[in-house]
Amino acid sequence: MTHNTSKDYIGAKIGMWLFLFTEILLFGGLFVLYSVYLHRYPEEFHLAGQELNVYFGTANTLVLLTSSFSMALSITALQKGNKKLCMILLTITMILACVFLFNKYLEWGAKIHHGIYPDSPTLLERPKGEIIFFGLYYVMTGLHGLHVLIGSFIILIVLILVAKNRVTSSDFVAVENTGLYWHLVDMIWIYLFPLFYLVV
Repeated sequence: MTHNTSKDYIGAKIGMWLFLFTEILLFGGLFVLYSVYLHRYPEEFHLAGQELNVYFGTANTLVLLTSSFSMALSITALQKGNKKLCMILLTITMILACVFLFNKYLEWGAKIHHGIYPDSPTLLERPKGEIIFFGLYYVMTGLHGLHVLIGSFIILIVLILVAKNRVTSSDFVAVENTGLYWHLVDMIWIYLFPLFYLVV
């Protein structure tokens, strides 16, 4: 019996799924809050959403989808014993995470430069619905960005473990769990993108 069918493996997988469930609850609550305010201020949300750069949002969506694909391929590569390819794909995933964060930095920077940030004098002059929209925008995309940052560090740690043969083709639960986390981060963005950038 290999390690990946042992109680330790099953326990690690169950622990990860429980953690992911708490993350879903966290973002699920924020999605419900967004829906409530969207129903209350539909026109203000629509007008505020038009001020976001849909090209940045689309680019970041493609970046995360690609990173999720490279993450999945890295797991398959390691399972097949191809350590080098696994390391390359993990590196690509980490680089794409950095690209996402850099794009988000540029987008946030542009908004802040124009005085649109929580409690700014410029934003407080706007209708209440727009103030709430941008408040939710910063909280939800900021929280998601934090998850991307944490994920990139986890991927780096796993990359080091693979390089040191601490994670191998016969003991790859660390890579699998990292992949599950990363796919959740990707899935959350898939919901955030239309909510903020394509709001109608």
